[in-house]
Amino acid sequence: MEVQHRGKRVLGRGWRFLKSLFGICLLLLFSTASWSAAYFFIHYLLEAVGRQPSDYVGQLFTQLVAFVTSMGIMGTIGVIFRDKHMERFRPVIDAMQRIAKGDFTVKIPPNERVTDQFGELVESINHMAVELNQMEKMRQEFISNVSHEIQSPLTSIGGFARILQSDELSREERMHYLGIIEKESARLSKLSENLLKLTSLESDHHPFERRRYRLDKQLRSLILASEPQWQDKGIDMDVSLEDVNIEADEDLLSQVWVNLLHNSIKFTPAGGTIGVQLKRNGQQAVIFISDTGIGISEDEVAHIFERFYKADKSRNRSTGGSGLGLAIVKRIVEMHTGSVAVQSVPGQGTTFTVRLPALP
Repeated sequence: MEVQHRGKRVLGRGWRFLKSLFGICLLLLFSTASWSAAYFFIHYLLEAVGRQPSDYVGQLFTQLVAFVTSMGIMGTIGVIFRDKHMERFRPVIDAMQRIAKGDFTVKIPPNERVTDQFGELVESINHMAVELNQMEKMRQEFISNVSHEIQSPLTSIGGFARILQSDELSREERMHYLGIIEKESARLSKLSENLLKLTSLESDHHPFERRRYRLDKQLRSLILASEPQWQDKGIDMDVSLEDVNIEADEDLLSQVWVNLLHNSIKFTPAGGTIGVQLKRNGQQAVIFISDTGIGISEDEVAHIFERFYKADKSRNRSTGGSGLGLAIVKRIVEMHTGSVAVQSVPGQGTTFTVRLPALP
C-alpha cells in the first residue's frame, strides 16, 4: 500500500511538471499568435485609411491590439476550463454538504486517472466519512445502552412505588418493596458514577498522580477489605504475592483490583476458589486473578472489555452490574502503559492477567 501511494505521488509530480511545461509553451504560442495577428491587422488598417504613422506609434498600436487579443483568448479559455474545473469539484462539494447535514454514508467515486492532490483529497474525504459513520454508530449504540440500563431500574421503582400506595399491604411486604426500591436506586447511582468516571478517564483532564509504592501491599490490603464478601460465600482465597515496587496512581489501580476481585466473588459459586498471584517477569509486574466461577464463552471473551457488554446478562442483572466495570479496568491499565487479558473456560473459571511496568 505504501509503495502504491509513493508511486502515485511520483506520477502526480511528473504530471504536474508536464502540465506546467505545456502551459508555458501555450502562453508563448498565444503571445506570438496575438502579436502577429495584431501586427498584420494594424498594417492592413493603416493601408486602408491611407496613413502611415511613425514606427513608435505603429508599434504602440500593435502591442495594444495584441494585449487585448491575448486577454480575450485567454479569458475565453479560462471560462471554458473553469466550468470543467467546477464540474471536477462538484462531487466533492456535494459530499461535504451531505456530511454537514449528518449523512456519513457518502462516498465519492475515485478516479483512477487522477493522481495529484485532488485524488488525495477525494481519498481523505471518503476516509473521513467512514470514520464519522463509525463514530455515529458507536454514539447511537451508547445512547441505546444507557437508555436500556436506566429504563430497567426506573420501571421497577415506578411499579413498586404504585404497589406501596395500597393500604392493604402488611408491614413486611411494605419493607420488602422499599428494599427493592432502595436497591434499584443504588444501582442507578452506581451507573451514573461509573459513566462519569469512564467519561473522565477517556478525557485528557482526569487527575493522574504517579508515586512509588509496593503493589503487593496494595493487593493484600484490598483482599482483606473484601473479606466479608468472600467469607459469606465460603470462598477460599489462594494468595501468592511477591515484593514488587511500581510507580503508578494508587487510587486508580485500586479501582482495577476492586473491580476484578468483586467480579470474581460475584461469579464464583459458594465453596469455590479465587486465586491472586503477583510475580515479577523482567521489567514487568504480572498479576493473575483467577476464579472457579461460571466462565465465559470464547465468542464473548472478545467483547468482555466493551462498555455495557455483559457475558451473562441474566446473572449480571441479578447482581446489579452495569457492564462498565471491565471497560474502566482496561482504560486505567492502558493509562499506565500496561495491558489486560482474559482467559476463560465455561463452567471451569476465568483468569484475568494484568501486566504493568515494574521498578527495579
